[in-house]
Amino acid sequence: MAFTGNYTCDIFKVGLMSGDFDFASGTADQYKLALYTNTATLDSATTAYTTTGEVVASGYTAGGSLITPTLNSTYGTTYLDFDDVSWSAIITARGALIYKVGGSNTAMFVLDFGSDKTSTATFQVTFPVANSTTALVRLY
Repeated sequence: MAFTGNYTCDIFKVGLMSGDFDFASGTADQYKLALYTNTATLDSATTAYTTTGEVVASGYTAGGSLITPTLNSTYGTTYLDFDDVSWSAIITARGALIYKVGGSNTAMFVLDFGSDKTSTATFQVTFPVANSTTALVRLY
């Protein structure tokens, strides 16, 4: 099995400390979410977006879709959220990769859906509630 969990990619952690990512409103940085089948091999060592194992379906474009980040801070915790994303397509996906668009398309997060998920008309990835205790990314 290719997916074994959710990961924050090592290259993203280094880039975050180096100032390579900007999530502020109005930034020129863009981010995408790409979908993958259970044949993909993605983990914390993933360095960049890849087409290997990516979903192929009518209505889904290689590279995935743009997602907009939102930063917020509450009760001493800063958290990052992304807009939910959907495709009008019949898709079977096991997981996803969030990455920064441009340059080397730096990998950020590997998302494991836990099992193959199949849509009959619309495939949607819904992020956790954006708050200080449940958002995808939280810094205390």
